[in-house]
Amino acid sequence: MSTYAIGDIHGGLKALLQVLNKLEVTQKDTLIFMGDYVDGWSESAQVIEFLINLSEKINCVFIRGNHDVWCQNWLKDSKDVNPSWYMHGGKETIESYAGFSNQEKQQHLTFFDNTKLYYLDTENRLFLHAGFTSMHGVEKEVHKETFYLDRTLWETALAMDKTIEKNTVFYPKRFTHYKEIYIGHTPTTNFNVLKPMNVKNIWNVDTGAAFKGKVTGIDIDTKTFVQSDALPSLYPDEKGRN
Repeated sequence: MSTYAIGDIHGGLKALLQVLNKLEVTQKDTLIFMGDYVDGWSESAQVIEFLINLSEKINCVFIRGNHDVWCQNWLKDSKDVNPSWYMHGGKETIESYAGFSNQEKQQHLTFFDNTKLYYLDTENRLFLHAGFTSMHGVEKEVHKETFYLDRTLWETALAMDKTIEKNTVFYPKRFTHYKEIYIGHTPTTNFNVLKPMNVKNIWNVDTGAAFKGKVTGIDIDTKTFVQSDALPSLYPDEKGRN
């Protein structure tokens, strides 16, 4: 019985299937998806359909990403097309819904409505798409959009003096509330790293699937991980978000 965190997918169903096959997932396992299921490659609607079906067989936790919010808004109102979203993967997502019935779209909207802003497991491990800013933890976060938009948590981890001890006043208080924090949102490939990154107790599992990277699945207990092929090789006639 294992628990896996699955990084950003961005419409790359082929990559997701590779990861799940490599993990050899069973019905006893738990899958925690870190958000951004859509926008990028051509199979966004198909990813959501697959995840809905998968959750009927496997225990799944679905975190909400910022791209998911934009798609959610469009499914609620087809006239609600955020210009930034359209330019950064939304166009491909809209096109992926060609042939989907209104009933199927409604089912996908229900999926997005039921996604979580964050998830805290029984061992005090926190999972969320982007980050949080409250020094008192996620329950005290004022602006809920922060959970899927914030980058300061990860930037603080990267910039901090690694010699600062946890029991000093200089240690970032945000880090102290949880045993571990798992995030996506900011591709590790931005830092020329192709695998999950760990700084202090924070794990970033977005390995750049939207662009030229891969989808990653990591065992949160052992920290072993598997990855798909690079997305451009799986969708050679597409650009993704490049």
